[in-house]
Amino acid sequence: MPQTKKKEEWVKHYKDQLREFFGKGSGWYVSQSAGNIKLEVISNGKKQSRTLPYEWSKSGFAVAVEEIKQIFKRFHSGETKTLAAACDITSASNSTTEIKWADLVLDYRKFVPQANDKTWKNNYYKTAKELKTAKVPPVLNQAETLMDKKKKPSNGTDLMMQALEPWEHGSRAMQISRRVLKAFLEWAVLNGKLPAVYAPPPLSAIPNILNKKKIGYALSDLQILSLIEDEPDEKWKYVYQLLATFGLRPAELEYLVVKDDGQGEEVWSMYEKSMGGKKGERTEPRELCPLPLIGANGKAVDFKLLERIKLGEDLPYLGRGREVAMTMNTRFRRWDLWKRYRKEAERIKQVCVPYSFRHRYAKASHSKGFPIPNIAESMGHTPEVHMQNYARFKPSGTKEMYKKANELAA
Repeated sequence: MPQTKKKEEWVKHYKDQLREFFGKGSGWYVSQSAGNIKLEVISNGKKQSRTLPYEWSKSGFAVAVEEIKQIFKRFHSGETKTLAAACDITSASNSTTEIKWADLVLDYRKFVPQANDKTWKNNYYKTAKELKTAKVPPVLNQAETLMDKKKKPSNGTDLMMQALEPWEHGSRAMQISRRVLKAFLEWAVLNGKLPAVYAPPPLSAIPNILNKKKIGYALSDLQILSLIEDEPDEKWKYVYQLLATFGLRPAELEYLVVKDDGQGEEVWSMYEKSMGGKKGERTEPRELCPLPLIGANGKAVDFKLLERIKLGEDLPYLGRGREVAMTMNTRFRRWDLWKRYRKEAERIKQVCVPYSFRHRYAKASHSKGFPIPNIAESMGHTPEVHMQNYARFKPSGTKEMYKKANELAA
């Protein structure tokens, strides 16, 4: 009797696992047939079944679960029309003994058109020639090395854990590499390029201890005006004026235009970037809302930015994308005034960075009492992303409450 109870427990465990994966009302079931696992599907009112080559046992289920998941994915991806075909394709992919990794990666390249050549080489895969100068090979090269070993990783979880070892937990490189390898393995297994056992686990199953996010320092209006005054290059003065007045990301500087939609001329950012966590989706170009710097006399400073953008005033060489912030950091490194502001930031456990001009815009917007959705829209991100980064600028009312109470008691 105890043996039967133990058996029932593992059966329930695996059935619950598959039921959760299939989803409620999926029409997919597993049962026992002549000592083996039988897969049954009810689709469009028709019943299909297939007995799998795995015994009805705890060890049999341990191996079969991932294959059953891949059969399910293939059946519903439109790749096949019958359960039998989905089983045959999955079985064929699992019987592949020789994996030509370079060819596999080359095939995959067509499925990630959003990655330009530079991104591909940095984050995905390098050729043998390119690897000679690489400090740390990209994650698909790491996986290739592991899969070429005599004792290769036995499943997707092991492969991911070992391939990601070169990167520090919580680092940006670790986050990117996790996503890249997971997407690659999903594609390879679903398309029969790799055995089902190499299906990747959820990212939550791969440890990635996030470092505590550094708090960005918001430069004050007077600090920015001092930087502008101290800067000898007119082109760089223009950069600081644009970043602070419009709350720009450094990468947006090259994407500014003047548009007239019939209600007057406005400055727009035509910059588009990937939306975090939303595969394939990108941010939209947006109209910029200026928030002028306030001088020591209490008056707004007008830099005539719309007119200068319209005339096509030159910017200094900045690079593209992430290179812009790096170019700025290089310039700031030996600037005495910037180093002074950086030390002020460090005293309150914050960091003074190129984004500090943008942080000023967020802080000033909150101090004026603008609604969060409107501030987020003007800065080109969602309210959720805005609160993750700028919740500290939202007035809590606590200070004012105590101030009022103290005034009444005086």
